[in-house]
Amino acid sequence: MEKDIAKILFSQDDLDNKVKELGEKISKDYKDKELVLIGVLKGASVFMSDLMRSIDIPISIDFMAVSSYGLSTTSSGVVKILKDLDHSIEDKHVIIVEDIIDTGLTLHYICENLKSRKPKSLKICTLLDKPERRKVEMTVDYKGFDIPDEFIVGYGIDYAEKYRNLPYVGILKRNVYEK
Repeated sequence: MEKDIAKILFSQDDLDNKVKELGEKISKDYKDKELVLIGVLKGASVFMSDLMRSIDIPISIDFMAVSSYGLSTTSSGVVKILKDLDHSIEDKHVIIVEDIIDTGLTLHYICENLKSRKPKSLKICTLLDKPERRKVEMTVDYKGFDIPDEFIVGYGIDYAEKYRNLPYVGILKRNVYEK
């Protein structure tokens, strides 16, 4: 797998430090509140696992699985819910945990869908953000890193269901996905 990586953007240490920082901020912001983290599968699974261990207040978790990429490298903009929440979020403080925000189309859809379920508050936490590719305006409340407009993998993020297990975030070589 390493041979397919053009460059490592964030090492395991970089990721660990940023996740700890985000967890501390969320813990402070939600002290004495009922907080639900909603992970967007599959990409956010590694980030969310580490993030929730960095939060030192009681939380509950849930997951959604959505699809807008398929095996492509760009979002189609058509969002399909593959797995919905298991529990109600009505009157609860909710943070959506994402691996990466690109165009924002998928996340915008998720936000609108969850707002209709009447949470007390709804915020966004992402590890990686590509603000220059944004097609819809949105506020990112907790952000790890801004990244360049490159196709990245690792730390839960895949290309064609591969590379999720890399302990770092790296840029995938173009020849891998332009076959």
